[in-house]
Amino acid sequence: MRWLFLSLLLVAAPAAAQTLPVTQLSAGMHLIRAEVAADFGSRSQGLMHRKSLAPNAGMLFVFDEAAPHCMWMKNTYIPLSVAFIDAQGVIINIADMTPHSEQSHCASRPAVYALEMTRGWFAQRGIKPGAKLGGLNTAPR
Repeated sequence: MRWLFLSLLLVAAPAAAQTLPVTQLSAGMHLIRAEVAADFGSRSQGLMHRKSLAPNAGMLFVFDEAAPHCMWMKNTYIPLSVAFIDAQGVIINIADMTPHSEQSHCASRPAVYALEMTRGWFAQRGIKPGAKLGGLNTAPR
């Protein structure tokens, strides 16, 4: 009976928050603390169910291959902007996303990375497509 109770507790308990590796990136003089989602599971979870992000914090999605990857906001509470980035670290395009929306936002050409930050973060700092991010070469893969 005791094992049944413990099993039920484990099933009913919410999943523990995932712990992801963190890397430091730079966009010009701006430093970014990015959690790295480099496998299918962590990319699928992304920033879902989070209520806030620290200043200058975001999530870097590392994809297995260059492709016109897409992002959406299902189960995501924080308004976000996503920058799609090529293999050389150059921002391809940036899209603003609405919480809980299932609308797809896609890279306009093949991307290897996507960086999600609080909505407006890129615009507030004058970071636009064509800007190059530093630190991608040291990000966990």
